[in-house]
This record gives sequence, C-alpha cells and structure tokens, in this order.
Amino acid sequence: MLCAPILTTRSETGWDIPLLVWRSEAPLLAVGSAPLGGGIGVRRWVVNATVPMSYDRDDPAAHLAEMARDLDLDGPGVGLLTGVDVTEVVHRADGGVRVWATVGLGTPVWAAAPAPAPPVQRVGTVNIVVHVPARLGEAALVNAVATATEAKAQAIWELGLPATGTPTDAVTVLCPADGDPAPYGGPRSTWGAPLARAVHAAVRAGGAGTVVPWSDRRAV
Repeated sequence: MLCAPILTTRSETGWDIPLLVWRSEAPLLAVGSAPLGGGIGVRRWVVNATVPMSYDRDDPAAHLAEMARDLDLDGPGVGLLTGVDVTEVVHRADGGVRVWATVGLGTPVWAAAPAPAPPVQRVGTVNIVVHVPARLGEAALVNAVATATEAKAQAIWELGLPATGTPTDAVTVLCPADGDPAPYGGPRSTWGAPLARAVHAAVRAGGAGTVVPWSDRRAV
C-alpha cells in the first residue's frame, strides 16, 4: 500500500522549498519515466519536489538522491522534479486506483511537433503518480503508462489547449510486487479503465486554474 503523501520542505538557496513524500508499507513494483528510479523495478518511496524556475542543475537524479538521504528514505525509490508548487497536488481515486498529479501547463506542446520550439521560461511539467491496488504484469505496467498518458492528453485537450502535454512530463505507476499479475493495462481493461478516469479527473482539475511558478509564488 502506498501511503498518502506527506508535505514537507527542504532548505535550499536560502528558501524553504516544498516537496511531497510517499512511503510504502511494503515494496512496490513500479514503472515510470522519472529522472530517479525510472524504468521498471521494486521501489519503496516516491518524492515529487518543487524546484525554482531558474533551476539549472544537470544532475537531477543525484539531486533527488540527496533529498532522499536528507529525508532518511531507505532503499530504491522514485524522484520527480517540477517548477510547480507541489502544495497544489490534486488527488483523485476511482475503483481502488489512486492518482496524484501536479499540473503545470505553461509550456504546452504537441508530442509530434514539426520542429523543436525555442525554450521558454514558463510553468511546465505534469507529474503523475498512480497506485493500482493489484499486481500488474510488466507488459500491463507499460500499457498503464500509455493509458495514463492518453488520459492526460484527453484532459489537456478538454481544457482547450492544442497540446498533448509539456516537454518535461513524467509518470510513475506503482502496484503490489506480489500476486497473480493482471495481463492488461489498457483503457478498457479491469485496472486501466479506472486508472484512465482518475488521471483524467486529476489533470483536468489541476489544469483548470492558473498555476503560478513556485519562484514567482514566493514573491507574492
């Protein structure tokens, strides 16, 4: 079971910067695109950390590992970064699937763009953390990531943005490491369907308001 996240802060560059910490009561099987703990494997915790929009470190995995050590997090885990204030995390649940999303849509892009756009310093990154209460097979885990991404893109389109996401979005799906593995994670499967609805609801709700970057918010 993945516990609800705890909101805490870390002291960095003279500021108390927020971050969310999920701990698991038992090892979980995870798949995802996070800079720390991405890929497929057993994980014990998840961190979603706000960073200022001026963030320029080129070692995000090492930075997240430092945060994990400061938080006394043991074993392998997942680390995510975002320019969004993570205190605005949105939680949704459907059919036993739980989803947490921090949604920044200041840099919306089509996945298949004709040419790279010049970088802009605006709010970006949609980070999605999903917990499925039943064991998924490895192929189903990969399928679940695709389902979450499709649901995110649907929500962004419904919000009126001509985009499928931002350039730095990340998703992590976690499930029990033991049990009979479910073979499918698509949007009409037993666990993929509620996953899609919960992700869609979380991203839709999180993107409905104006998100202020943390570096701007602290000056308000």
